[in-house]
Amino acid sequence: METLQYASKEAVIEAAIGFLEEAGRSYGETLSSPHKTREFLRLRIGAEEREVFTVIYLNNQHQIIAVEDLFHGTLDGAAVYPREVAKLALQHNAAAVIFGHNHPSGVTEPSAADRRITERLCSGLGLLDIRVLDHLIVSEKGSYSFAENGLI
Repeated sequence: METLQYASKEAVIEAAIGFLEEAGRSYGETLSSPHKTREFLRLRIGAEEREVFTVIYLNNQHQIIAVEDLFHGTLDGAAVYPREVAKLALQHNAAAVIFGHNHPSGVTEPSAADRRITERLCSGLGLLDIRVLDHLIVSEKGSYSFAENGLI
């Protein structure tokens, strides 16, 4: 019975993610606030057992163009390559991006490495006129927004 409940929970989460992504493309849903983005990312990667770095590619009106889980790591880290983020942002013709990654530990406070990679990504994408709107760290129980805390 426990396996059935787990499978049902996973199916509901996958359906919710699909709905949010489709709504963003079809109905002009915008991720205009850290709250909306936080909930989207918590559903998508908050419960992952390893770190996942996700990029949400947006048009000028902050409507979702694409969402990609670009980098998968270990329990306490994931290697993030700015070149790959920039390459895909250009392929999607994104005007803006939002970054998100999870902390499986549940502690959403950014590490020094989180701050450094955010600065590198902002700097590199800024040269391409691609705005970084936020970087959120999520877990099942909480979140941290770089934008809300004045770091972007």
